[in-house]
Amino acid sequence: MATMNVSLPEALKVWAEEQAAGGRYANVSDYIRDLIRRDQERAEKIAALRALIDEAEASGDYAPWSADEVRRAAKAAAGGVPP
Repeated sequence: MATMNVSLPEALKVWAEEQAAGGRYANVSDYIRDLIRRDQERAEKIAALRALIDEAEASGDYAPWSADEVRRAAKAAAGGVPP
């Protein structure tokens, strides 16, 4: 495994050490690795959503929704009132 040195302000250093001391992580390095993995997963999800948006726009069937239409569709998807 490669080694990397990172400089942190004191407040972030203390935070990272507290997270490791809480028992969920073996040490600060484990905590930092988990943060990076989560950031990678988030970036992949965002890229996938952007690709879907680009695909929809390129299909020619794309029509932007108003904020009200988005809210109605979200409520319907959550089991609320149908759109």
